[in-house]
This record gives sequence, C-alpha cells and structure tokens, in this order.
Amino acid sequence: MIEFTLPRMTCGHCVRTVTDTVHQIDAAAQLDFDLPQHRVRIDSQKPADEFAKALAEEGYAPAEAM
Repeated sequence: MIEFTLPRMTCGHCVRTVTDTVHQIDAAAQLDFDLPQHRVRIDSQKPADEFAKALAEEGYAPAEAM
C-alpha cells in the first residue's frame, strides 16, 4: 500500500485526474481517497516513485510518501 498526501487535491475533478494518472501506470490499482485530508492510498505492486513522478507531472506533487 502506498500513501501520498497531495496538497493540491481539493475536489472531485482532482480525484478523477489522480485516478486517471494512477491507472495509466497500473490499470488494476485500487485507490482510496480521503479528500478532506488530501490523501490517496494506492494498492499496487508498482514502485511508489513511478506514481509520485506521474502525479507531480500532472500538478499533484506528493508532499510526503508513506
């Protein structure tokens, strides 16, 4: 399980963009969002840095990886 805090993720549109970005890397990834806390949990076997890089390129750079 990968968890990121995405400070710029604030709305449903952001959630859709994050979902689409993650699914471009791993179409089978499961996501769980905590929008008020700006957190996303990604259940995937792919490396966290692949997701972090792709999210940053879309404008949602992780503040921290857990």
